[in-house]
Amino acid sequence: MSETDSGINKMDIEELLIQGKTVQIKPQGYSMYPVLVPGRDEVVVAPVNPDMVKRGDVILYRRDESILVLHRIWKRKGNELYLVGDNQKEVEGPLRPDQVRGILTELIRKGRRISADNIIYRVLTRIWLFLRPLRPLISHTVARCKRFFLYRRKHGNIVNNTTENKTE
Repeated sequence: MSETDSGINKMDIEELLIQGKTVQIKPQGYSMYPVLVPGRDEVVVAPVNPDMVKRGDVILYRRDESILVLHRIWKRKGNELYLVGDNQKEVEGPLRPDQVRGILTELIRKGRRISADNIIYRVLTRIWLFLRPLRPLISHTVARCKRFFLYRRKHGNIVNNTTENKTE
């Protein structure tokens, strides 16, 4: 769950959105990884009419008597919303419209702004949403590949080193 807290009180974020203002925040946590990386990425959240959100949108909502969360809409069934983090397999919901606080309009990565309406962003996040059941397998495979390549970078190509020693 991507909690939002970048020096702004959670109540202040909600108040600003109620006043019709947009807010720029640094999401925390890894529930929206790999799309949002904590400590690196920021997001711009704008006020939204809950009736206007659709599958694939990332919304800011408040869990009942709990924290603000930034997750992607998995599906909409009438007024009920079902959400999932980009690094999660389990779907959360139903969420009521009165819990919705805002919608992600931009992702800021290393100072570069990427609109949530950008066609490449939309296509990639839709594919990732479609792959929800396979996320644990994908994440596990990517982590193993990273470890392998980091090990090879640190220790060199062990196979070539041992082959060269045998031919000498």
